[in-house]
Amino acid sequence: MIVDALAYVGTSRFGYALMPDDVLSGLDKVGAHAAVVAPMHPIAGPMARANAGLLYAAGEADGRLVPLARIDPWDPDAPEQLAQCAEKGARGLLLHPWEEHFRANDRALVRPLVRAAAALRLPVTVVAGYHLISEPLQLAELAGWVPEVPVVLTNGGQLNISGLALIDAKLALRDHPNLKVHTTGQYRQDFLEDVVADYGQDRLLYASAAPCFDMAQERARVGLAHFSQVQAAAVLGNNARAVYGF
Repeated sequence: MIVDALAYVGTSRFGYALMPDDVLSGLDKVGAHAAVVAPMHPIAGPMARANAGLLYAAGEADGRLVPLARIDPWDPDAPEQLAQCAEKGARGLLLHPWEEHFRANDRALVRPLVRAAAALRLPVTVVAGYHLISEPLQLAELAGWVPEVPVVLTNGGQLNISGLALIDAKLALRDHPNLKVHTTGQYRQDFLEDVVADYGQDRLLYASAAPCFDMAQERARVGLAHFSQVQAAAVLGNNARAVYGF
């Protein structure tokens, strides 16, 4: 089973959109079976409404859309929102430090929400790589708060793909066995191959982050990497199924 480990659904206040049917048709085009999905940052209304819409759409998709609860840690009832989403079928927590404007390692703001996810046995997915707010070593600190659950970083854990950012991403993976990273946007195939070779085939998940990235190109990215059949099967779907429990 091929699983896209992250796509966004809805209409974003930042100018892009992707509907549930578009995700399903995109999966068919690239030969994938399912996608882990999270809401866009909505144009208007609370994040709770966006989560409710996503959970409904996932319920209508015959198991092909696996929902994450996107929670804004600035909301005073953020842990309660997460618990309510989990009761209704959310399979994990998504944090977007860039669009919700917070530091990923803010102990007062973020740590209670991440620990609430761990108490619910929910994996945590964090949008990674943004300067000063979700850099690899900040995300490593977050992973250290909840070693009992997987913490999945988008964009390979960093956006620069060079220099200290690349080194820091590898240090984070080395020091925190619960950390995993997405393949999205990683034009350096050697980085993807190194993650599997140096830290294990269970540490890398194929994801498109559609519509921010192109679904077909992101699928091809994994196909071009030098993986064995067993490694490719893990990256393309088995890891996502293990992390999100489906």
